[in-house]
Amino acid sequence: MISYVDNFSITVASTCYRGNIRNLQGLCSTIATRGREIGVSFSAPKTELIHWRTPSQRTPTSTATIELEGHLFHPSGVVRWLGYWFTPILTCTHHFRHRLSLAQAIFSWVKRLSSPMAGFRPFLCHRITNGLLLPILTYGADLLTPNYPALRGMNDFWHRVQRWATNNCFSTRTSTLSGEACLPPIISYCRYTRRLGALRVACAPPQTPTLPQPDSHNPSPPSLPSGPRTRRGTSHRASLLCTSPLTGGRKFSLHR
Repeated sequence: MISYVDNFSITVASTCYRGNIRNLQGLCSTIATRGREIGVSFSAPKTELIHWRTPSQRTPTSTATIELEGHLFHPSGVVRWLGYWFTPILTCTHHFRHRLSLAQAIFSWVKRLSSPMAGFRPFLCHRITNGLLLPILTYGADLLTPNYPALRGMNDFWHRVQRWATNNCFSTRTSTLSGEACLPPIISYCRYTRRLGALRVACAPPQTPTLPQPDSHNPSPPSLPSGPRTRRGTSHRASLLCTSPLTGGRKFSLHR
């Protein structure tokens, strides 16, 4: 189970999709019951469902649905979680295509800030590119690696940004644009971002789980709750359910 602000996800795994559905329904019923005890309600209509699969699987795509609080949910082809767009086989094409469209919209808006026959100074263009366009375009590069189709579109857009920053003509070779604009190629920046994210995880101090203190009337040590168990090698499908804990919040459901 993963939670963030008012959203949380539940991932279950079993040997079949129907088993995933039953496990998710049981967990959702348990969470809803415990939420009512403390005065917390959930927005079931905002739930989404997705069945994960690996690229090597040759079985037909599952269409198994889930029923929660009288609402029937069909599996989605893509879901959004914290700005990341996930597909059933976890490809990054849809995610970076969406980031590219956002960066193109912002770039067209930025170019309209200057009047005709005038423009920004080169150092201002460089700051706008590094501070606005680059984070939008490469968001998620710390987790996802852009494949060739996604990288091709990102490179075309990045070359246009480099020409705009340096005021070069279209006949300028793309191999010299990065050096003249002092802007690294997209693939190099994605690798740097991914390594930087891995370095943060590797250098983070270990977190020691805090156990509840034993009761004075019952000195026996507390036992940790055990999650669902699956045998290694038998769980080839999993399910992820993302919901929001408050009514009116965003709610997602994912299955694998």
